[in-house]
Amino acid sequence: MRSLNTLPAPHFPRRRPMLAARYAAVAAVAIVMACARHSAYAGGARMSRSTRVDSAHVYSLVAALSADSMEGRMTGSRGSARAARFLASEMGRIGLVPAGDSGFFQRVPLMDGQRNAESQGRAMPTLAWSFAALDTVPVQRRLNGVNVVGVLPGSDAVLKSEAVLVDAHYDHLGVFASATDDSVFNGADDDASGTVAVLEIARVLAAGPRPRRTVIFLATTGEEVGLLGTRWYIQHPVHPLKQTVANLEIEMIARPDSMAGGRGKGWLTGFERSTMGESIAAAGIPLVADRRLDQQFFMRSDNIAFAQLGIPAHTLSSYNMHADYHQPSDDVAHVDAGHMAQVITAAARAVRLLADGPKPQWKPGGMPASPAPRS
Repeated sequence: MRSLNTLPAPHFPRRRPMLAARYAAVAAVAIVMACARHSAYAGGARMSRSTRVDSAHVYSLVAALSADSMEGRMTGSRGSARAARFLASEMGRIGLVPAGDSGFFQRVPLMDGQRNAESQGRAMPTLAWSFAALDTVPVQRRLNGVNVVGVLPGSDAVLKSEAVLVDAHYDHLGVFASATDDSVFNGADDDASGTVAVLEIARVLAAGPRPRRTVIFLATTGEEVGLLGTRWYIQHPVHPLKQTVANLEIEMIARPDSMAGGRGKGWLTGFERSTMGESIAAAGIPLVADRRLDQQFFMRSDNIAFAQLGIPAHTLSSYNMHADYHQPSDDVAHVDAGHMAQVITAAARAVRLLADGPKPQWKPGGMPASPAPRS
């Protein structure tokens, strides 16, 4: 999730040796757990047909995605590429149809931007207009960037031409080198938790009756540095945007939020803006309205780019304003996997409702204004 203001890149010290060893051990165990779970879930290339969300499996996926070996998943980095390969492998296990221009990968033309005082001299990734434009950039400034996207085709002869987009950003803040202490921004809550939810929702829907509408599962890069992956996806959608009837973004669900009702509950940004929230609530799904309107959460994630195009688009979260936001301490040790499993179960029900039921509609004045065109 992006900050309300553009934040300078802080300087944090490197992880202490003993702490590094402990986290490396946790990560190694998590990856082994993930592999063990996969052997139990996998049947050939596909996972089992169970629609149950298992908290231990959820924990193993978050731990693997937020491990130190992922190096904070900074956009365009080596760790980001490693995370993308992990996500593509999971989508393959689930049995989604690859929808990128290179298997599950949708390549995104990224380059190092200009260094400035706000970034403390750190070159931040930026989006090139096209791959042709990227070819004119010096090789040392080009970055490898991808969105990861898979599709579950709809079953209804008519409605399969419409799509529901379920997404989360898999990038985070990376590694800030220094002499002592923790330097890896693991991003377990922000947003490994949401990315794992996208995978699990896909698995649950693939295990049950095929949805009537097509469902697109998208893990985007570059949210933290300006919605870069989402901006590229909008320019190159895998399904026509005019036929994309709803978007559910998943962002920061690793911990319970007392203002949402506690463990197992989540909230929806912009609840009052469209009919999506009230339809979900009417179905008995435990997702409530975001009560922190002063934080402008509706405007602070990838959903806003789709909402400004006219697509009813909201973010599901349970962020409890914890102090680990955008800090190295946002790690797997703080994840409540039982809570996550319950929220993912609710989210899967919500996506099923969007895929099979009436299309959500904006309420009068609910659709946000489009951004002013660039001069």
